[in-house]
Amino acid sequence: MPTPLKLRRRPVLTLAGVALVVLGALVGVWVYLATSEATDVVAVRSTVMRGEVIGAEDLAVVQVGSDPSLAVVPGSDLEDLVGRRAALDLAAGSLLTQEAVTEQLVPADGESVVGVAVTPQLMPGEPLVAGDRVRVVVTAGAQGDPATVEDPVLTEAEVVSVRAPDVATGQQATVVSVLIDAAQAPAVAQYAAAGRVALVLESREG
Repeated sequence: MPTPLKLRRRPVLTLAGVALVVLGALVGVWVYLATSEATDVVAVRSTVMRGEVIGAEDLAVVQVGSDPSLAVVPGSDLEDLVGRRAALDLAAGSLLTQEAVTEQLVPADGESVVGVAVTPQLMPGEPLVAGDRVRVVVTAGAQGDPATVEDPVLTEAEVVSVRAPDVATGQQATVVSVLIDAAQAPAVAQYAAAGRVALVLESREG
């Protein structure tokens, strides 16, 4: 009885077969991506906090698959967004939606923005961000004199922006710009200039 022949597998042919399978899969993926509908939309390149002005450097145009459930902003509208304010905290890497920006002017009629320079001792340990609600409080004078008002709370305010200390320019205090009622602006500016203003952070719930 003759001995059956043993088939020998050629490694080169086996590898070639594997390569063809992989190549076929890659071609399929390329065809799918090429035929899938993609749309140019606006994405957030740099984090923008609520209330801050959006700059051109904060945005970018990316291509994504269209999804009608997302109210994204078309890439062609990017220039129209520059100079507007963020209505929400915009995280870097996220897609921009229509409700995330606002054209509301700050300050509006009857409001004022006052810059308050405060040292770490006169502000919360929790970092303040645009949109925070704070109370502007009168503190004791430089010589320890008590505040000359019955109610130390000057007014409630909304944080518009926060500028950290800058050693290069000699700015040693944090400058917090707050949005307040225009009638309260002179008193807040007066006490702030004398270094007699502290900021108290209100609840962020809601």
